[in-house]
Amino acid sequence: MRDLAYLKLLSREYPSVKTASSEIINLTAIQGLPKGTEYFFSDLHGEYEAFVHLLRSASGVIREKIRDTFGHIISEEEQEELANLIYYPERGLDRARAAGQLTDDWKRITIYRLVQICRVVSTKYTRSKVRKKMPAEFAYIIDELLHVDYRDSNKDVYYSEILHSMIEIGVADKFIVALCELIQNLTIDRLHIIGDIFDRGPRADIIMNELMNFHDVDIQWGNHDISWMGAATGNPACICNVVRIAISYNSFDVLEDGYGINLRPLSMFAARTYQNDGCRRFLPKILDENIYDAVDPGLAAKMHKAIAVIQFKVEGQIIKRHPEYGMEDRLLLEQVDYERGTVKIKGKEYPMLDTYFPTVDPKDPLKLTKEEEELLHVLTFSFLHSEVLHSHIRFLYSHGSLYTTCNSNLLYHGCIPMREDGSFAEMAIGGKKYSGRGLMDYLEGQIKKAYFLPAGDPEKENASDLMWYLWCGAASPVFGKDKMAAFEHYFIEDKSVGKETLNPYYRLSLDEACCDRILEEFGLPKEGSHIINGHVPVKIKDGEKPVKAGGKLYIIDGGLSKAYQKTTGIAGYTLIYNSNHLALAEHMAFDPSRESTPKVHITETLKNRMRVADTDLGQEMAERIGDLKELVAAYRAGVLKEKG
Repeated sequence: MRDLAYLKLLSREYPSVKTASSEIINLTAIQGLPKGTEYFFSDLHGEYEAFVHLLRSASGVIREKIRDTFGHIISEEEQEELANLIYYPERGLDRARAAGQLTDDWKRITIYRLVQICRVVSTKYTRSKVRKKMPAEFAYIIDELLHVDYRDSNKDVYYSEILHSMIEIGVADKFIVALCELIQNLTIDRLHIIGDIFDRGPRADIIMNELMNFHDVDIQWGNHDISWMGAATGNPACICNVVRIAISYNSFDVLEDGYGINLRPLSMFAARTYQNDGCRRFLPKILDENIYDAVDPGLAAKMHKAIAVIQFKVEGQIIKRHPEYGMEDRLLLEQVDYERGTVKIKGKEYPMLDTYFPTVDPKDPLKLTKEEEELLHVLTFSFLHSEVLHSHIRFLYSHGSLYTTCNSNLLYHGCIPMREDGSFAEMAIGGKKYSGRGLMDYLEGQIKKAYFLPAGDPEKENASDLMWYLWCGAASPVFGKDKMAAFEHYFIEDKSVGKETLNPYYRLSLDEACCDRILEEFGLPKEGSHIINGHVPVKIKDGEKPVKAGGKLYIIDGGLSKAYQKTTGIAGYTLIYNSNHLALAEHMAFDPSRESTPKVHITETLKNRMRVADTDLGQEMAERIGDLKELVAAYRAGVLKEKG
């Protein structure tokens, strides 16, 4: 007999043999259903329009369902119209209204077609689960229509009257929207985001809103996410970094409109300090136009340089505070000869492309001026008091981690740091050394302390500094390079000086045996398991493939960010894992004016169709069934008394 105290607690939920037995039957039946479809995205980088489209279209899967269901009945054009209606129902209704198509017959036909698609995508789920996803006001009607038996002539009038009544009382439009949203909801059972929601693209905040409204999502933090999380703790280097990157990509809207960050003091300081400096090395990359806060590129360049110089100063201060980081070679402001306009890197001197540093004291290069201190104070206040930002950061914490395991897949953004010999690299912190899974677990604990410990706690400040190290440190699993060469990229013409070398992991993990060691380290079986990874864009145009190590490793950063699409040749991947196979959807650059169906390639076919019983959820259900059987036995043996 299991622990009696636990069974007493369980009896509150199942107070009789009848209720416990009913749940055993229910869970056992659910275990026999096909597993739900999981979707994996990586490196969204603020590209909200492209991501929202991928989410609503289920990366083209909804289009496939329409083709399979109606391809032999309706034209390609009508299929495309139906698909776009499902993705953007309000927009589709407006378009039909403007074209004079929004007749009663159009509504009847559209509802019929939507019900058929809804029926197709709901077949994997119990009737109860589907009902829970329905909007309350239409749940009864949708449930009835989903289970129409067209062979039953007795109900023909009944079903016709449902449609007639909805149209007559004027709720058919709302019903169409509800069906479209239900189809979207049912097509993706679980969503995995393999890091880097933030930076480069225009509106990461809109992506976060979408994720917060999604029914089942987990996030593996990337280095860009960690940088924003560090900024939310008040770390000055992280704050400077996220502001610098946003300005460098002309993403003022995400800072000011999205999160209410006050950039006015920075613009005034920069315009005054660099009024006679063209700041040509700091002109922003204009991949997207700002809607709410258009900033002149010349002023943006001055703001960019101002915040970059402040960042190099406060980063240097962190490096001095933490000799254990081993980053003394990154104290480059101290290696500048301000009279000669050169900088010494690894013992060699290089001429600098920009030598105007009005706020740097050559005798103490890392010291902030009074104005810089005041500016940093204002920015810190904005980050610490942005309600929207902190709601998003709390969601990243509650739904995120450095890694997770799910259905024999190991998910993380960057890498598991390794040495050249294939062993796990160690990181020394606080007199202890961590590597492999132990390193990931330790760092995750520190990431949580950085945000949740009270202000003034010395451990909070150390953990907050570590957040900055995770952004750019050589031993960071979310960064995975030997250095962050921003200084070299700004100031040195020789591109080889700014080369960032990847951790040996990225070469070694191409070998199946290495992947097996990593899977074993995280408690997963070698057979049937995969590592799902982002961070490093896959250059399809150069012949690179996203599936590596004999199918054990998936790198799914395909370049959703516009900044990478010339390098990769595509616009991102979706990894789709259903009950029959794993498949990669390969996307072209997003164009809101036309539908673009992705190329979907099946990469692995499962030997047997995967049931819920074969998943992590199924194992939890099996344990629950065992507990319930013990409860039934306790009732029948008289150990516990039934209630009701």
